[in-house]
Amino acid sequence: MNVLEAIKSRKSVGKVTEKKPTRAQIEILLDAACQAPNHHMVEPWRYFVVAGETRAELSKIMGESLKAKLGNTTDDKAQALIEKECHKLLRAPVVIIAASLKPSSPKVVDIENVEAVAAAVQNMLLAAQEIGLGAIWRTGDPAYDPAIKAFLGLEPEEHIVAFVYLGYPAMPNTERTSNQFENKTRWLGWED
Repeated sequence: MNVLEAIKSRKSVGKVTEKKPTRAQIEILLDAACQAPNHHMVEPWRYFVVAGETRAELSKIMGESLKAKLGNTTDDKAQALIEKECHKLLRAPVVIIAASLKPSSPKVVDIENVEAVAAAVQNMLLAAQEIGLGAIWRTGDPAYDPAIKAFLGLEPEEHIVAFVYLGYPAMPNTERTSNQFENKTRWLGWED
């Protein structure tokens, strides 16, 4: 598959089997991610490969954070949300957390580091598709949670850019609906 076909056919895979990808497969994804462009060549990304019981441990922290946010409630809906949060990372056998480090010098702009990590995650998603893995990029409240950052050893001003859930697709991938650029593009000063 050529690069343009890969980009146009890439689709998030939310349901994966329990079969864990091999370490060699994960290393292929990490290597692809590290090829992303980054300003000032600072390589601001850090990856945390979460598998096994550590997924449950981290999910529990996510649930505790949500419980603290919701307050002392016995509401059934709130309890169901907390229970769901406590099992979130168990939806895939491997989750790679991609983080952006704080700028290492005054000339480095924080948002550019975040953008570089986002580009790295896209490389990872394309590589996953190429080697037959299913992947989905998730964020949400856990990406901004101080307890999650502390668990990973990140500093408060560093950023979690993605939770990439990985595994083997549970069902065949369906055709992707093509996103069209025409309604999202303005041509400024362009002449044919």
